Amino acid sequence: MFSGVEVGFERVNVDLLQCADDTVFFCKPLYLNVLTVKAILRCFELVSRLRVNFCKSAVGAVGISKLDLIVYSKCLNCRQMVLSFK
Repeated sequence: MFSGVEVGFERVNVDLLQCADDTVFFCKPLYLNVLTVKAILRCFELVSRLRVNFCKSAVGAVGISKLDLIVYSKCLNCRQMVLSFK
């Protein structure tokens, strides 16, 4: 249900990057992908009994409309990422 992005000359599929307690999802800008990420995060909360801190979470995108970014951030209940980011 979740489609990542292809990078490089060999078209390697990338969909997830994890470092310490941070996770970055890479996906095509589709509403279905946003809903899938939301379901993944909710399942993580239920299984681990931990909470995702949406106040610290952000959604960002390159090459999509500002309206789509607003819709995606509202769906995930998090802020919009400002490019460039830290």
